[in-house]
Amino acid sequence: MKLLTFLDGGSLAGVFFMIVGMIIIGALFFSIIVTFIVKLIYESKDNRKFSRKQFIMTFIICLLVCGLISGYICG
Repeated sequence: MKLLTFLDGGSLAGVFFMIVGMIIIGALFFSIIVTFIVKLIYESKDNRKFSRKQFIMTFIICLLVCGLISGYICG
């Protein structure tokens, strides 16, 4: 007897992609909030400027951490 995987279930593909999409959108939303908080903290000290490159790097690092956490939880 062949075991069915999650995607072999027929109509479950839509549910699967919807769950993955919600995880991605949630990670993007969480990362942008964390990045703005980091930017506010960084700029509040000694009138420093948070550059675009620092913003993008902070955003990417936060996305990677979110991906690791969701991969650990879901995997």
